[in-house]
Amino acid sequence: MARCHDADAAPPPRFPHGFDLGGHFVDLRPLGAGATGLVLSAVDRRSGRRVAVKKLVMRDPVSVKHALREVKITRRLRHENVVRVFEVLAPRGAPPPRDAARLAALYIVQECMETDLARLLEQAPLPAGHATLLFYQLLRGLKFIHSANVLHRDLKPANIFVNTDQLLLKIGDFGLARIVDPHYSHKGYLSEGLVTKWYRSPRLLLSPNNYTKAIDMWAAGCILAEMLTGRMLFAGAHELEQMQLILDSVPEDRRDLLQVIPSYVSHGWRVRRTFSQLLPEVEAEAVDFLERILTFNPADRLTAAAALSHVFLEQYSGEEDEPTPFRIEDELEGSRVPDHGRVPDHGGSPDHGRVPDPQPGSRTAATAPSTSTSQADSIQWGQVRQQPVHRAVPAAGGGGGMPLCPAPPPGSVSSHLGDTMEEDEEEEGRRRRCSETRRSRGPTPCWRRPR
Repeated sequence: MARCHDADAAPPPRFPHGFDLGGHFVDLRPLGAGATGLVLSAVDRRSGRRVAVKKLVMRDPVSVKHALREVKITRRLRHENVVRVFEVLAPRGAPPPRDAARLAALYIVQECMETDLARLLEQAPLPAGHATLLFYQLLRGLKFIHSANVLHRDLKPANIFVNTDQLLLKIGDFGLARIVDPHYSHKGYLSEGLVTKWYRSPRLLLSPNNYTKAIDMWAAGCILAEMLTGRMLFAGAHELEQMQLILDSVPEDRRDLLQVIPSYVSHGWRVRRTFSQLLPEVEAEAVDFLERILTFNPADRLTAAAALSHVFLEQYSGEEDEPTPFRIEDELEGSRVPDHGRVPDHGGSPDHGRVPDPQPGSRTAATAPSTSTSQADSIQWGQVRQQPVHRAVPAAGGGGGMPLCPAPPPGSVSSHLGDTMEEDEEEEGRRRRCSETRRSRGPTPCWRRPR
């Protein structure tokens, strides 16, 4: 607290890269760039904690809509395995007005994690046991996100953050996230600019306007393979090569191709390599798991909820450690944007939403694997002992921590997410009209020219 007191007496700092945060933050350091903005770390003088601040520039109607969508999604997704947003600020550190669309920028203040998965994988392959535990947390977060009918659309190691001393994983960077209505067909009218090439599903490569939550599961499967082997599973130089690499390993039915390539033309097939051949160092249970996630047809792909019950994750999985998530459609009426842009804490008792202690012999009371001595010393992994995941992985930031999978406050994901859905449907209506115009001019090739 003495450091914060000293900072209060200091003059307002000069902010780099066009950041205008007023006098609330000091010691700014560049972290990188997200899908929609630049990210700095800073010390919040009010709390004394280091946070990550993401700047969303709003230059035109499209960037305004994307920024507001990201704000509305991130401030309401509260889960232990999702990067926590503390508040949203306008320029000069002011609370955002109701009509934030007129601002030049918005700032998302969120928790600052130690590193991201991409940087860890650059150092050395992960110990198999740690990869399993981290992937289990990835699926827990993804199950929660999908339950809100949100598609992340840009899952990759650089957007997955880790505290290695706690073995804690969190999903971040929702700059390309999208809300979908489960009762409305979005077929053909979803935007194309998403998902890094190496983590795109076959459906996304072949039909970029037609996809579901299954695209996130494909990306998750590619990430798991990368964690287990230390190399990207499919690393094509361009989209055509990416698709060929997938066809060389992932079984497909001709009918699957006909669903996404109306003018299917057979071509010379190369001998397919099975996942066991492609990943000889990976254990059989993990290979079977990958084969169920990395399917050509998205309808055959495991959902996040179903994947959590696979034997590969049996050491950690248990329904008592994966509470029932919330759904947007349950909370579409009667809420307001939190005052002053600050994300409120959940009400109720301190244990609201916390998972009860498991009974002896339950699946969550498993022993996490020890760190292999053959791994690089540059990764200082924390140790996890015989306790359930929600106890073994404490909340980041010290203090009382945050309850595991807290239920959102009543009405928290309300009309404002509904507004975003309405805006998206208006955009899709425009896309539909444009698509009908293009259709009248003749068919559009399914394969796009490599960039």
